[in-house]
Amino acid sequence: MRPVEDKHRHQGLRHKLVDQLKASGISDENVLQAIAQVPRHFFLDSAFAEIAYENRSFPIGEGQTISHPYTVAYQTQLLSIKKYERVLEVGTGSAYQAVVLATLGAQVYTIERQRKLFDSNKQFEWLQKQTGIKFFYGDGYQGLPTFAPFDKILITAAAPQVPSALLEQLRPGGWMVVPVGEGNIQQMRKITKLADGTMSVEIFDEFSFVPMLAGKES
Repeated sequence: MRPVEDKHRHQGLRHKLVDQLKASGISDENVLQAIAQVPRHFFLDSAFAEIAYENRSFPIGEGQTISHPYTVAYQTQLLSIKKYERVLEVGTGSAYQAVVLATLGAQVYTIERQRKLFDSNKQFEWLQKQTGIKFFYGDGYQGLPTFAPFDKILITAAAPQVPSALLEQLRPGGWMVVPVGEGNIQQMRKITKLADGTMSVEIFDEFSFVPMLAGKES
């Protein structure tokens, strides 16, 4: 069962979390404000309500996790979201990351391959009241060509290599943030699509994500 109240205690814990993120090197004030606004405990079972603002991941079912707040903030900072940008998110999971992006003013198109997680999010009343997010059940490797091009693309799982179909769905001048690599550790990359269609790659820190899988899970 999900919590439905955002108490002063939770708000205080979020502000402590923001202080920790600042100390860890997250400097984008807009990202920090979004983290301060979004009630992370709403995305977890009520059993986790008192520890939801610790900087760690938690299980959300179907072998998936809600990412560390630092990871969410780090990827979001690399995206440099501007209001009204169209953002494709691959791997909805708990939908916490999608709400952070929407809080920053993005128009979010988010794909989940796990049917149970997709259905759980669709039934989550608070989540359905959040504006600027469209939910899709599908194969993240294929993206959403009908809605392309996107200004930004965020992949929240470890890709063994960058999916070419997703690069095609980026607008020129747009960029993708993706953890790349097999095994337990991946490199965070920012891939910018240049005007001539070629890609510029920047490599950042190492992280550990669940693997990005093809297809849909019913």
